[in-house]
Amino acid sequence: MPEEVLFNSESDQSREEIATYLRNVADTLENGNAITLKAGSESVTLNPPARPTFEVKVEREGQAGNMTELSVEFELEWDENDSEGESGSGQLEIE
Repeated sequence: MPEEVLFNSESDQSREEIATYLRNVADTLENGNAITLKAGSESVTLNPPARPTFEVKVEREGQAGNMTELSVEFELEWDENDSEGESGSGQLEIE
């Protein structure tokens, strides 16, 4: 099945604003609650399983000699029909 975008939001924010947002997501996950994302009139509610797959990806986009863009993506993945989730392949550390 092709990818279907259920929600998308992109905005310039300060580091402090981003940290607060990520902290709120982390607290919601830690408490075992569903996560509701809202932007304007769009919203989506997700209820990740106890052990979703957690992916961290850093990318560099652009061509040599031109301005490049760096990005870091934090992604939770799980099968909609599998409430158990899968175990990961390694310990992530953030320093």
